Amino acid sequence: MYDELFEAWSKEKVNEEIQPLPKDFYIRLTKYVRKIREEQRMLDEKTVKGSLIKREEENVKKMIRDLIQIRFEKIMHLARKGESAPITHLTKEEEEWFQESSLQSESFKKFVDMILRGQLKKAKAKRKPKENLVVVRILREIPEIIGVDMKTYGPFKPEDIVSLPAENARTLIKQGAAMEIEVTQ
Repeated sequence: MYDELFEAWSKEKVNEEIQPLPKDFYIRLTKYVRKIREEQRMLDEKTVKGSLIKREEENVKKMIRDLIQIRFEKIMHLARKGESAPITHLTKEEEEWFQESSLQSESFKKFVDMILRGQLKKAKAKRKPKENLVVVRILREIPEIIGVDMKTYGPFKPEDIVSLPAENARTLIKQGAAMEIEVTQ
């Protein structure tokens, strides 16, 4: 696998176009790295074989980082230009990168076009999740209280219908000062 990695890395560095790789290249590469790490763990680094395995691991990691970076940049460059990558040259993982980056690139182009046409839609505001509120009927007078959400509630009179944070509502219900009301939608 070392020779295959070295060859792929060398070709990728000297060619402008993305070079073909087998679909399972990264899967096999992962297994190879795992094998090297296991061998390294079993050997003493001070032995000749141990230091050779350590050096092999360092070289392999450098080539992998460089190879992936170069290929990623080539894929992104094609996506930005709106060109299609030769799928036969890509691994399964790289096909996913390309599809995702193409979608993002297309979305960006549409955004720019909409602005240039003066038709930008308002961005949707993110809604806050509804707080956990409980509707209760107040049974007796209650002075102003500070809820668990640090908001002020009240004062309340008997027969008032109010929404309170669940924890505060449960406390009032236990004290006999309020009664939960079922709300149907």
